[in-house]
Amino acid sequence: MNRRRFLQFAAVTAAAGLSGCSRGGSVPTLRASPETLPSIWRRDLPGPWHFHALSGATALESPWPSPTDLLALNDGWLSVISPERLQAIAAEALQSRIGPLGQRFLNEAPLAWKNLLLPVAFSPWVMVIRRDGKTSPALEAGWDALLDPELKGKLLLPSSPRLLISLAERMGDGHALRRLRASALSFDDRFGMNWLLQGDARVAVLPLQRCMATLQRDPRLTAVLPEQGAPLHWTLLVRPSQTAEPIPQEWVLKVWKQPLLSRLLAQGWIPPLPRGELVGAQARIPLRLRPLVLPQQSVWEQSWMLLPPDAAEQQRLQQLWEASAP
Repeated sequence: MNRRRFLQFAAVTAAAGLSGCSRGGSVPTLRASPETLPSIWRRDLPGPWHFHALSGATALESPWPSPTDLLALNDGWLSVISPERLQAIAAEALQSRIGPLGQRFLNEAPLAWKNLLLPVAFSPWVMVIRRDGKTSPALEAGWDALLDPELKGKLLLPSSPRLLISLAERMGDGHALRRLRASALSFDDRFGMNWLLQGDARVAVLPLQRCMATLQRDPRLTAVLPEQGAPLHWTLLVRPSQTAEPIPQEWVLKVWKQPLLSRLLAQGWIPPLPRGELVGAQARIPLRLRPLVLPQQSVWEQSWMLLPPDAAEQQRLQQLWEASAP
């Protein structure tokens, strides 16, 4: 074979190889909605793994594209995904690193989910307040500050009925859920920061990870994590039942260590590691925002999970929601 024919043969062979990869049959693939994982983490995904974004409100409900070897999702999706579609996470090196709060999440999970979930980060829901020269809500009141009559029509609340019910049940007003719903300008946590910045809302309830960057840039905004605790917004990794690929454990371990750990914390993403490891990585967090990321341990102890309810609890929640219509 002369040089010219050899080069032609090599080019054809390379093209065939690339074509095989493009069909995705042997390329390990992580899928998630774009906002589920921070970009600094996605970009660090090691080869041969690839990341592909899922889009649309029903992306995780539909049959997942092939290949899907790992999924990143938020805890809210657990209510619409059957555990039969998943297999054991099988990541002992990671599970052994999880601190008390992550262990509590797993202990409180329904039995069918216990071995299927790897909690990799969480973020508390907080009250984000835009100062406009008027009297501010009584922030020492905690979540009850949302019932301030001055906020009627200026309150941006999450779209999750489950989350709203959990907040109302921790308030001192027996009609709190009805009052919250009547006071809301809208129910939209995904674009809540836009509502605040445009001046339509004065207070929004958002996961810290969705507002941390704006809190650092905009002096008009402040955020409150009540001492009575908060619902926690969890980011999870799960393995679809059809994959034979093990989870890339070194990829997760790397982001749980410096220097990426400090960068994650500065964005409001809190890995479920022992507190001492997190405190040692807080240098990038502005001083005024550190109480949101690393509050007193008592705040985490009083915070709560929003795991899939059983049938009886689901019925109770449905009745409460229907009865609270304004």
